[in-house]
Amino acid sequence: MSGTYDWNPMPHVLDLACPACGGMASFEFAEILKIELKGDVPFFQDSTFFDYRFFESWAGQRWHAAIYYPGLHGPGADCLRDLPAGYAAEDWKHSHHLYRSPTHNLGSVICRACHHRGKHELGWPRDAFYQIEYRGNVLWAFHRESTVDLRNFVASTKREPTDFTWSSFLLHIPSAFLAKGARDAVVKKLDRLLQLA
Repeated sequence: MSGTYDWNPMPHVLDLACPACGGMASFEFAEILKIELKGDVPFFQDSTFFDYRFFESWAGQRWHAAIYYPGLHGPGADCLRDLPAGYAAEDWKHSHHLYRSPTHNLGSVICRACHHRGKHELGWPRDAFYQIEYRGNVLWAFHRESTVDLRNFVASTKREPTDFTWSSFLLHIPSAFLAKGARDAVVKKLDRLLQLA
């Protein structure tokens, strides 16, 4: 894998191999918000709903942050109440966009198989549940829906990305997987993978 396939932005929720059992688990990116007032730092340091971190940017800017890990305290950010003035639960909700900006790899993992749940630092694409190998190259997808699009795209003779929900993802598939001679083998591997979950 190289070039734009590595750069491809990601959705807010991914399917990954559970770090505890290897089964399919759901990973959701954490939301990080800058703490504007130094006086609010103790609240976030003491909260059971947030992790507190002190960040320094590549340009040397330093800032306090409150990190919320979705799914570890119930569904959504609705459990966040009694926040300091100027903050609302909506501040830690994902944007409405299909893809997120690649700013960090922190998130929460919840496994459907062994019920493991916890904080996780994503190692992508190594952590991807939906991945296959073909002639020494690894092909991955974000989750089941994008894997179905990937399978159907590779199997198609038309291969028009705009016919699929995950069209921008499909634009970045390495050519080794799209070669005519690769089609049958890649589709069979994707079919087997889709049968596992």
